[in-house]
Parts: sequence; C-alpha cells; structure tokens
Amino acid sequence: GMDSIYTHDPVASVTDKGVILARMGKDARMGEPDAIADAFEASGVPILGRIEPPGMVEGGDVVWLDRETVTIGITYRTNVEGIQQFRDLAAPMGIDVIEVPLVHWDGPDAVLHLMSIISMLDDDLAIVFDRLLPIPFRQLLIDKGLRLLPLPENEYDSLGCNVLAVGPRHCLIRSGNPTTERLMREAGCRVEAFDGDEICFKGSGGPTCLTRPVWRG
Repeated sequence: GMDSIYTHDPVASVTDKGVILARMGKDARMGEPDAIADAFEASGVPILGRIEPPGMVEGGDVVWLDRETVTIGITYRTNVEGIQQFRDLAAPMGIDVIEVPLVHWDGPDAVLHLMSIISMLDDDLAIVFDRLLPIPFRQLLIDKGLRLLPLPENEYDSLGCNVLAVGPRHCLIRSGNPTTERLMREAGCRVEAFDGDEICFKGSGGPTCLTRPVWRG
C-alpha cells in the first residue's frame, strides 16, 4: 500500500507515455517509488521508466509549463544526473527539459523544491515567490506568456505558494493565506481553502505534495 502521505515526490512525472518514477534524495523515503509503482501497476497506469542511481529526481522539483516544456530544479534532492535521465526518457515525446538551479536557502535539511516557489494555476497563470525565483527562470515564465501573481512575503511560511490547481483556475490552498486567496480570486480563480494544520504544517507539505495527478486534460 501507500506508506507515504506526500505522494507527489516519489513520481518524477506523469507523461502521455506513462509514469517516470523518481529516485528520492532522502534515505527514509527510498522505498516510496516501489510502493507507488505497485499502485500504478494495479490500476493499469504504464511505467515509462525510473531514475536510477546516482541520479536523483523528486517530484517536487518538476514543474510543467506546457505540454512540451518541463522545468526541473537542481536542488539537494534532484541532481543533474537525474535530470539527464529524465531528459532521455522525455526526448522521444518532443519534450523540452529545462534545468533551474535553486539556492541554498535554509540548507539541505529544509529542502527547497522548485514547487516551493511556484504553483501553476492555469496555462497562463502562476503564483510565485519572487524573491526566490532564479532570474532566467522568471524570464522564461514571462516569455511563455505566464502572468505571475506575487506571493506576499508573510504568507510564504504558511505555504501560500503551495497551491493545488484541481482544474484550470480552480485552486485549493491551505487556510490562513488571505492575501494569496484574494490575489487568486482577482485573477479569476475559484479558490477553496482547507484547514491544513495537521497534514501540511508538520511535514511542511502543502496540498500539491499530498496529491499526484495522473491524467493531463
């Protein structure tokens, strides 16, 4: 069964050709990709490949901008070798894989994922924590025609940037981020908040970390 509540990370990505299983950067989580592979096999979802040592990719570092473009953070849990393996698996589908080096921030134990600083809300809309966005990445987002909603600084620690889009502009956020909620509503989003103290705050994983979408509309 699924022995992890943060089901996002053990899967590097879901593509049209199947699942790319991750390789975790934290020893305690090494068994998770195998556990989730069993669940996919049971439900008939094909597995395209998996990241092998010494490569590492965690799902939290993988952000799709559109069908042909995926950005992957180079972090303490995702390395260049892992990204190259991902690129090799994705290349036959014509997918462009772009590396985004991230900063040290609070160090290896805190783990800054790429998804810690951006959440896609729609094809043309994202919420971002500007101060942590690498400049070339920010420019790429703008070049792709994305409108960037700036997360208020005082709502970063309460996971205001960790928003799950359950559909285009249909957003799920942890309650206690009123400014972020207002920004999203003003941008035409339908926003639902939930009290995430138990499942989110203790492991510092927001709603995106708790889910693993397997179908791209």
